Amino acid sequence: MNKELVATIDNEEPSSRHYYDGKFQNAVHSEPPSLGKTLGIFARYFTEKKVDAVPNERVPVQPVTREQLDALSVDGVHLIKLGHSSILLKMFGEYWLIDPVFSERASPFSFIGPKRFEPAPISIEELPPIDKVLISHNHYDHLDQAAVKALNAKTTLFLVPLGVQGDLKKWGVSNDKIKQFDWWQEWQTKHALIAFTPTQHFSGRGIGDGNKTMWGSWVVKSDERSFYFSGDSGYFSGFKDIGHKYGPFDVTMIETGAYDKDWADIHMTPEESVQAHIDLAGKVMVPIHNGTFDLAFHPWYEPLNRVRQAAALNKVVLSTPEFGQVFTLDAAPIETVWWKETP
Repeated sequence: MNKELVATIDNEEPSSRHYYDGKFQNAVHSEPPSLGKTLGIFARYFTEKKVDAVPNERVPVQPVTREQLDALSVDGVHLIKLGHSSILLKMFGEYWLIDPVFSERASPFSFIGPKRFEPAPISIEELPPIDKVLISHNHYDHLDQAAVKALNAKTTLFLVPLGVQGDLKKWGVSNDKIKQFDWWQEWQTKHALIAFTPTQHFSGRGIGDGNKTMWGSWVVKSDERSFYFSGDSGYFSGFKDIGHKYGPFDVTMIETGAYDKDWADIHMTPEESVQAHIDLAGKVMVPIHNGTFDLAFHPWYEPLNRVRQAAALNKVVLSTPEFGQVFTLDAAPIETVWWKETP
């Protein structure tokens, strides 16, 4: 199942059938937002009153230590939510990070933009050596420049979508430490098959670079365990395709938060997130992309309330660990309701 990875050379067109007209494209065509719609969304941020957009009490975070990590078994898969969509994995003894964001703000600026409700449960300095860092796309709440720079010295390999290698190289990561992926490309590692799979989303970090890099999700399958990490996505038929090709999954980590009627095609509602888990043939669902930043108009606790209701309605097994709490893939789901359950 291993396939050769597509390489690109700086300043050349990416070699991908999903790249044309100078940009990467979704499999399901969607119209880019008009200027009027963009201005309307911008106006909402100044005119629409938010309710409970940030917690009025501390979000529970369990501190993580190096000693605690090293004590975890090396014959299984353990995951720890670090905040938002950032995941630390101990994968058969190796340490992996997915979409590591440690900065105080998900923003190009240190003084403005969405600010963390709570710090991550462990600092980059305290982390053990990292074997792999997986990036889903280049938005600021998933690709953290400061974190990449700090992780560079202790990370063996960065796995990124096509085009994202350009940012990493600018930030000091050497080319031999980067593997880039197109959709459906696979790489067989010592412990598992890794595949980069489609999502319905977009990319960009500034003016004029929209969709110049690819976005997607990650599949990790070993003989004993398998999991899926969604990155960001609107609901689309691709989840069924991924489930058919790679499922079933022991755990799916599915985006559940930052949704809105004005960007419904590129972020899912909690009910759609549950359906995506079903499409993927997942056994246990872990909601991610919530509880850390104020990125939309809904109350901060609403995604978890709604996904809990939708999971119960659809008989989906939900696991909701606190940030910093260890969840082992073959252990019982964690059913703690750590967020504000009622308005």
